[in-house]
Amino acid sequence: MGRFVVDFVCHRSRLVVEVDGEVHDIDAVAARDNERDTWLASRGYRVVRFTNSQAIAATQATVEAIVAAAGACTPTPDPSPQGGGERRRGPRA
Repeated sequence: MGRFVVDFVCHRSRLVVEVDGEVHDIDAVAARDNERDTWLASRGYRVVRFTNSQAIAATQATVEAIVAAAGACTPTPDPSPQGGGERRRGPRA
């Protein structure tokens, strides 16, 4: 997405799912993750993260968390990348 790579994305729910290995504990990698998360958030996407261990050892709980996150209301970024949203206040002269 943009100049970033994400693991999984659901555009309808504006949700990104990341499954991270231990490399994400390295400061430089964590900083890059933060930069990507900030960029995604500015476009209305939420990021949920799971460790590889969580995804493997607690698969059902991970899936349930993803389904819950996908069903949660996601705010539209300000300004909306789709534009519009302005309302007219009465007839134009």
